[in-house]
Amino acid sequence: MTKDDREIVPALRSSLAGKVGQERFDLWFGAATRLDYDGAALRVGAPNRFFLEWIRSNFRRHIEDACYDVLGGCPTLEFRLDAAPAKTDGGSMHLVKNNGTRSASSADSAAASKSVSSPGNAIIAFPGAAEAIAPQPEATAPQDESAVPHSENSELPRRRFASLETFVAGETNRIAIASAQMVVRRPGQVTPLMFHGPTSVGKTHLLEGIWTAARKSHRRLTTVYLSAEQFTSQFLEALRGSGLPSFRRKYRGVGLLILDDLQFFVGKRATQVELLHTIDSFIREGRQLVFAADRSPAELAELGPELTTRLTGGLVCGIEPPDHATRVAIVGQMARRMKLRVPPEVQQLVASRLTSHSRQLSGALCRLQATSEALGQPITLALAEEALADLVRQNGRVVRLPDIERAVCEVFGLEPSSLHSEARGKGVSHPRMLAMWLARKHTRAALSEIGHYFGRRSHSTVVSAQKRVDGWMAAGRTLDLAEHRWSTDDAIRQVERRLAAG
Repeated sequence: MTKDDREIVPALRSSLAGKVGQERFDLWFGAATRLDYDGAALRVGAPNRFFLEWIRSNFRRHIEDACYDVLGGCPTLEFRLDAAPAKTDGGSMHLVKNNGTRSASSADSAAASKSVSSPGNAIIAFPGAAEAIAPQPEATAPQDESAVPHSENSELPRRRFASLETFVAGETNRIAIASAQMVVRRPGQVTPLMFHGPTSVGKTHLLEGIWTAARKSHRRLTTVYLSAEQFTSQFLEALRGSGLPSFRRKYRGVGLLILDDLQFFVGKRATQVELLHTIDSFIREGRQLVFAADRSPAELAELGPELTTRLTGGLVCGIEPPDHATRVAIVGQMARRMKLRVPPEVQQLVASRLTSHSRQLSGALCRLQATSEALGQPITLALAEEALADLVRQNGRVVRLPDIERAVCEVFGLEPSSLHSEARGKGVSHPRMLAMWLARKHTRAALSEIGHYFGRRSHSTVVSAQKRVDGWMAAGRTLDLAEHRWSTDDAIRQVERRLAAG
């Protein structure tokens, strides 16, 4: 433990105790839970999987707030099952082959680059990389021990990366999963492939699934999976150590390079240039690149036109938050993985009340499991409503599509069924477009879900409505609605006041 760690970790623990309360802190962050800070990442070590998932689901925001209090910003958070960590150089990395043995380290650049360039299915994984990613549902295939980098002295349980088979497909992600499968079947045919979308819509699951499937389908394809932060750290280390040729051999010589969290490169000009040349090398030689980011290339303009044009030159797949049906399927899959008996009506309750992201669904099931075991009672609708009440409150008042429909109709004096009709007159079409715009702002409903609700329209209609209203606002457009002239801003404010009033 460094001097900084000795000073920072106690301060973080003290701040965290003040945020969650001393009693809850002692229960969940006492001697059993370990915090380690290395200047770039804060690692939260839990003694078992139940503790790990509970802390991740219920205290992540408090940990982030404590980091802002003490550090002025939030480092990378890594949640892992606790064990004595293997001692490694901060810049070292392991090359893991199919037999699970360590074949090289960055201390021997020549050996490492030779191993990477040789035939055989390999992954370059940095210390802690596997544990930094939230565990995904297990596939039914036999355990593949080579899928997780590990040290011979580590007691951490090994886990596979997620598989494409366990990815829950729905209306909001069908193109993304089809693209992932296409890349696995024919690596290099469409490159780069980029997924983008908000947190917890399955981007990392798809990246892991591509890595897992490619290793099974193409035994001689060398694959690398890492985050943009790891790529940046290794690049800067190579710059300091005059090891750029070795770094470039390691990453430009592989058949499949998968990079997560592409937005991390914003503001890092030198790394952007290196990535640009890496992309050009892959495109020239017809090798496969797969990226993920929290924004589309158009919204990542800070990366520069050179990078964004190369990203858009491949296949870009946006992923929307899951709709209700997909959330129900996700809850069912999570329950099966946890071997938890959850009645259908409880699955519907969880999927309808917790809509922010899928990690909330995981946290809710952990809460139900703990409550059921503590009370010695089966999971029922009544037990679920009581156990999840505070999670629903923390999620804030949920604005649903019927709420928006009701508020729009009340403000503009329309019949409730009018927004579902085929009417195209401005008196109905303009309020309908405002309702779609408000649905995009105040709900996490998918485009397809919004379009279906407002008269079985397509998702492209919702996109068009959003652009129209944005244009009205920018131009200061006035609307003739309910025998009054409204500015677009005033019309929206009136509906939002009605929404706030309930």
